[in-house]
Amino acid sequence: MEPRFNLFDSPTAAKVAKRFHTTSLALEGSTLPKALRELVELRVGQINGCGFCVDVHTTEAAAAGESALRLNLVAAWRHSTVFTEAERAALALAEEGTRLGDHGVSDGTWAEVRGHYDDDQLGALVCLVSLINAATRMNVIVHNPGGSYEPGMFAGTSG
Repeated sequence: MEPRFNLFDSPTAAKVAKRFHTTSLALEGSTLPKALRELVELRVGQINGCGFCVDVHTTEAAAAGESALRLNLVAAWRHSTVFTEAERAALALAEEGTRLGDHGVSDGTWAEVRGHYDDDQLGALVCLVSLINAATRMNVIVHNPGGSYEPGMFAGTSG
């Protein structure tokens, strides 16, 4: 697949993309563990078919010490035993928050995630799911391919 468009070639899109990335850096300061953030972002990338996001978040999770087994099972997390109850609740929120048109976030999923995370972590999860959904949509629209991401490639990028 060939990219349709480089968002950084558009002055307006480049400003938005850089500010978008800067906004996402606020999540780095949350108490939500990096490994969990990467797993959630990976799952949203998988659902939305974003090869670039799957590449980024698989690579970053592995660089942060996540096991290949767990990374390989994210797509089938409901049918595996390697995720904690808290991780499963976050992955359910990620799925339902991504597929809002199906039925939205169920009360059961909300109760589960609420039982595992404090207010700051819950707020971070909601923001994380929302931001990665926007990022995957931008990348899918312009056909930004996966396969060339290197760990830390976005470090120090701000606008």
